[in-house]
Amino acid sequence: MNTAGLSLEQAPPFSVPLRFFLTAPWFLVLAAALILWEGPGIFASRWLPATLALTHLLVLGFMAQVMLGALLQILPVAVGVTVPGPRLTAALIHLPLTLGTLTLAGAFLFGLPVGFIYAAGLLGLGLGSALIAFHIALWRAPVASSTVIALRCALGALLVTVILGLLLAGSLSRGWRFPIVALTDLHAIWGLAGWTALLLAGVAYQVVPMFHITPPYPRWLSRGFAPLLAGLLVGWSIFILTDWTLVARIAGMALTAGLMMFAAGTLYLFTQRRRKISDPTLGYWRISMVSLLAGAALWLLTRWIPAPAIAPQVELLLGVLLIFGFAVAVMNGMLYKIVPFLAWFHLQAQLLGRAKVPNIKRLLADAPVRRQQWAYLTTLLLLLAAPIHPAVFTTPAALALGVTGAWLGINLFGVWWIYHRVLDDSTNTAIETAQ
Repeated sequence: MNTAGLSLEQAPPFSVPLRFFLTAPWFLVLAAALILWEGPGIFASRWLPATLALTHLLVLGFMAQVMLGALLQILPVAVGVTVPGPRLTAALIHLPLTLGTLTLAGAFLFGLPVGFIYAAGLLGLGLGSALIAFHIALWRAPVASSTVIALRCALGALLVTVILGLLLAGSLSRGWRFPIVALTDLHAIWGLAGWTALLLAGVAYQVVPMFHITPPYPRWLSRGFAPLLAGLLVGWSIFILTDWTLVARIAGMALTAGLMMFAAGTLYLFTQRRRKISDPTLGYWRISMVSLLAGAALWLLTRWIPAPAIAPQVELLLGVLLIFGFAVAVMNGMLYKIVPFLAWFHLQAQLLGRAKVPNIKRLLADAPVRRQQWAYLTTLLLLLAAPIHPAVFTTPAALALGVTGAWLGINLFGVWWIYHRVLDDSTNTAIETAQ
């Protein structure tokens, strides 16, 4: 692992990002419980209340928890800027985000307009706190590196996603008159192609070469991808809202081609790894990038199929590929790299010269990571089959999703448990020595 260029001395306390990482997996378990409760009907359409609740349990409950927790760690360490009051900032983000996600899912499920108001307030507080704190930090960055450029674009996309979400919440709770279908599509694309893809790209520029010992991303890709994608998103949105159908289709195709270029470039880097030792987390990256390629290709195909011929199952397959296949996979893999590394680093900082610190493989061995990866891959395949044959695959997909989320949560909790046990043993030894 090459940590050159990282400002590890600026790392926030372990508890700051860890609360997000330990919370996220259990939203996968909640999503599984929701699928079991609703049954095969949840895969009938993307517009059903239960399907919308399921979507937000994944994108807010799992994805946003991981991404915001990672930013609290990455900005001080990889960018060299401090987040104001990291403990307070983490609390202002984590609790409202968690409660707001649960409230929003409940509002969809039970059709409570007031629930959307409470959810908008909670999520507005949590995500607003994140946007303010991270923008303050990022615009103080001494160097506009590729990562900084991508993260600035990602946070801009998050701002647009939040505004669109609040407008949609107003439509559902107050009856505000907006083009719901167009706003929902914009909300989804800005959240996935903007906030998620740009943030993952900015993180990938750092963690792929560092953790997987690959060459760096080509400069033309790392410097140009984020501004290009952000510009295409702005143009595509304007063309959609002004009914420039043909130009919007061309901009959408260019946007999709940009995402495919990033996925293909990442997969190519993995073929250039300088370390030939097998790494179990590489599988998550490969699944993620292949899912992004497949989802982008499927979306391109739908642009040339007459709208009446597009079955609801196609939209659901797109959601599975881009949310669970692309985003959840890569975040799952990165958690297995980031959490043990942070535990090891903080143990080194606290126990250097006082006690022996276990290496990263002792904190989390490869075997449970590989086993959970097989559970994840099984879940992905079952979720892809469920929209096509819901009566057959819904229950197996839900059970597999629950196992995947719980297994990830248990593995991460195990790292935290070893971390605290080592600290406690060191403290007890110090007390005994002093006596």
